[in-house]
Amino acid sequence: MKFTEEIKRRRTFGIISHPDAGKTTLTEKLLLFGGAIQEAGAVKSNKIKKGATSDFMEIERQRGISVATSVLAFEYNGIKINILDTPGHKDFAEDTYRTLTAVDSVIVVIDVAKGVEEQTEKLVEVCRMRNIPMIVFVNKLDREGKDAFELLDEIEQKLKLTVTPLSFPIGMGYEFKGIYNIWEKNINLFSGDKRKNIEETIEISDINSPEINKIVGDKSADTLREELELVEGIYPEFNKENYLEGKLQPVFFGSALNNFGVRELLDCFIDIAPIPRPKKSEERLVKPNEKEFTGFVFKIHANMDPKHRDRLAFIKIVSGEFKRNTPYLHVRNNKKMKFSSPNAFFAEKKEIVDISYPGDIVGLHDTGNFKIGDTLTEGEIINYKGIPSFSPEHFRYINNADPLKSKQLYKGIDQLMDEGVAQLFTLELNGRKVIGTVGALQYEVIQYRLEHEYGAKCTYENLNVYKACWVDPEDEKNEEFKEFTRVKQRFLAKDKHDQLVFLADSAFSLQMTEQKYPSIKFHYVSEFK
Repeated sequence: MKFTEEIKRRRTFGIISHPDAGKTTLTEKLLLFGGAIQEAGAVKSNKIKKGATSDFMEIERQRGISVATSVLAFEYNGIKINILDTPGHKDFAEDTYRTLTAVDSVIVVIDVAKGVEEQTEKLVEVCRMRNIPMIVFVNKLDREGKDAFELLDEIEQKLKLTVTPLSFPIGMGYEFKGIYNIWEKNINLFSGDKRKNIEETIEISDINSPEINKIVGDKSADTLREELELVEGIYPEFNKENYLEGKLQPVFFGSALNNFGVRELLDCFIDIAPIPRPKKSEERLVKPNEKEFTGFVFKIHANMDPKHRDRLAFIKIVSGEFKRNTPYLHVRNNKKMKFSSPNAFFAEKKEIVDISYPGDIVGLHDTGNFKIGDTLTEGEIINYKGIPSFSPEHFRYINNADPLKSKQLYKGIDQLMDEGVAQLFTLELNGRKVIGTVGALQYEVIQYRLEHEYGAKCTYENLNVYKACWVDPEDEKNEEFKEFTRVKQRFLAKDKHDQLVFLADSAFSLQMTEQKYPSIKFHYVSEFK
């Protein structure tokens, strides 16, 4: 009984958005309601006054952006909430795509002034492909921005979502008076006073009550009534099943920085968001309430604590109970392992947990046994799928700048690649190492971390590569494939899993190669098998 109860009270979700829309600030405010932190820190103009709790890497503090996904857990009204705060910066998109394999639902944050931005479009597309339930939070309402209806249209058109507002703003920017909560039928007044933690809420059972005119003034009250009538006329009524199937997306308005509209979002979220969901493995569909434990690694983070050279593998528990000091099967290595100190997270505070349930994220100390996508079970052979590597956009040779430290350099590169920071390709011709990344900023992160965590220095050299394509021959013994490997030898490399990769130097040469060798397929994603 307790096991089913524990599953029912868990909600595991990710927060996604374009950089600067206020994701990390929203995370902070949610933690504030969970009583997990006393005073939320905002990420502001890169000079962080009280650094945001979830950004703990030095490079994040310097730049005021999040570069790694952090995992935070807290309790609110008897519900155990696990948040995965993802980086919004497109140079770290891969980390975000992988995190989306571990969440059961998502909150999309949109900036009221900028509307839907490019990075948001990409991330929402990934969620749509997997039918992940989404709630939209329109942020920064205390600033001048787009009209609410215009924004809702933009969200529908650009993100291809079907939205229904569950709260609605009264005014905006300087005229911002508060929010009418359609879900709970009440008005929350905005005082603009940062010192007040939570504004008072006024119950309004009838939208036509003269009470509203007293509270917000005649002009705002009339506008609100007209707008709510429009909302009822245009948008579908909220339907929980449609939301859970990913067919309907509720929208909330607020200002995370001023802690406004966040409680409404949280209260509705714990009401409607899905409990841990079943997950597909290559063998079968695994349900959370199965007795046997299974889980998979969706992220590896080295050196979370610079004083101890530790690597943590983050595991999402899919089914059963994960117990401390119990031997589990590492499916890829086919060996049993047990863990004496599994961690649960509160940003940089970690606690050792004895038992964890489906939906929870556990950090396991790792000496190099894990790779991203690995599965742990009680003995059954299960492989969870859906953690692909995408073809990088940038390629550079990596050179050792300090010959005495080559051992440290290679160890550092190896560990950072296991973590999924970037991809490593080794040229077939001369064994030179090439690093491919989604964004140029990752090179700085790699250089910084190699020096500060491994004591190794590296330099880069540009390499003209258009795309890395994974090579999938019909038959490795046929003449065509042999000719291809001979002619294209200097463009061939192996990735970390020893798969053959063709580094095409231009779109044209890739096209010509495809025409010339029709029996060979070229994939932009490593997971084509």
